[in-house]
Amino acid sequence: MKKNILLLSITVLLSCNLKQGGQQNKPSKEQLEIWKSEIVKTEEAFNDLAQKEGLSVAFKTYAAPDGVISRRRKIIRGKDSIALWYKENPRPDQTLTWKPDFVNVSTSGDLGYTYGTAIFTTTDSLGNKTVRKAKFHTVWERQADGTWRFVWD
Repeated sequence: MKKNILLLSITVLLSCNLKQGGQQNKPSKEQLEIWKSEIVKTEEAFNDLAQKEGLSVAFKTYAAPDGVISRRRKIIRGKDSIALWYKENPRPDQTLTWKPDFVNVSTSGDLGYTYGTAIFTTTDSLGNKTVRKAKFHTVWERQADGTWRFVWD
């Protein structure tokens, strides 16, 4: 009888812990906002590095090892290939800046996405500037070290 009561007690305890564990795995609104903030800060640092060091360095730095970009109807896979593409396709007459207008993150906290406006500014040989706006979309993945890197841009 004592064994049955002990077994029943353990079963009930485990059952309660499993139910509570499922609820504990659901992140709070505050945690979701923290993750979103991390992604926005990563976007800002990505943009800032592009202004300081150029697109090749910035894209290589913020790409996940298996990151992908789509440029000129071509898929470029891997951070080294992405950096090489930017080195081989320089646009010294053009600057690119961007800022996310929207960010969202999965409830597991391992994937997120942003979209917003990218601004391309081109300066011709006479110093005249042309501004073109476009929409961007980036998918972010949390890495093992806790940083966010893009897997699609």
